[in-house]
Amino acid sequence: MIKEVNAKTLLSNCKNPSMWFGVKYNMNIYRGCQHGCIYCDSRSECYRIENFDDILVKVNAIDLLKAELPRKRVKGTVGTGAMSDPYGPVEKEYRLTGRALEVIAERRFPVHITTKSNLVLRDVETLQEINRIYASVSFTVTAADDELAGKIEPGAPSPTDRFKAMGVLSTLGICTGITLMPVLPFLEDNEENIRDIVIKAKEYGASYIYPSFGMTLRDRQRDYYYRKLDTLFPGIKEKYIKKFGLRYGCGVNHGSKLKQLFYELCKKYGISTSMPSYEKKISAYQLSILDGEG
Repeated sequence: MIKEVNAKTLLSNCKNPSMWFGVKYNMNIYRGCQHGCIYCDSRSECYRIENFDDILVKVNAIDLLKAELPRKRVKGTVGTGAMSDPYGPVEKEYRLTGRALEVIAERRFPVHITTKSNLVLRDVETLQEINRIYASVSFTVTAADDELAGKIEPGAPSPTDRFKAMGVLSTLGICTGITLMPVLPFLEDNEENIRDIVIKAKEYGASYIYPSFGMTLRDRQRDYYYRKLDTLFPGIKEKYIKKFGLRYGCGVNHGSKLKQLFYELCKKYGISTSMPSYEKKISAYQLSILDGEG
């Protein structure tokens, strides 16, 4: 179900901008998500979303952004994609994310986008304009195999399509990479999957991969995930129950070995494992001037 609503505010301040891509102002134009990822933490009770499959569209988002952005005295990164994908299928009809990027470009603010969709390419010209200041796009990829991804992320474009979109952005000079999270125990925590993701990231020009080796599980999220495991991967739920019980954090199997492989591959292929940000770009530029390289 898609429901149109009028929001009171759009931008929220981030308490610790350095943690997630230097995002200072968080923007969620949509609430809920159509990608249907079986592991999504946003189904948890703490987010107070009754049915995460229902989509709330903040139809006054552009007017709010035009009013709020000029009042921000500090030029910080506007981030989107934290609670719902800004390029879900609903964006094809409403194009609110694309129009918001045009406002951000006009006000000359930096931006970071997290998505699972190649629909971001529709706004590539606007992203190029923003990139005169700073733009980065992270594609969430948890499985390299399209068939496996089709089960755990049934409404999202395939990993192949995401990698291709990454290649386009990279070719155009837009900072792009991968958020490798979550890595699902018993499903994605194998050397073949991690190796394939890193190699494809290199092939398509990713400048970074930021990982989280494991997943979180709590209340409604756990219930939903376990129902899906019973349907899609019979027998896996019992392994979770035996190993993790009611624990919130569920780490991958053979974590030390898997992490070692990941970091060795990233070093081999020259892929950063730290988050890029507008602030880091500015700092690097200032240092280059001091060193006489500007």
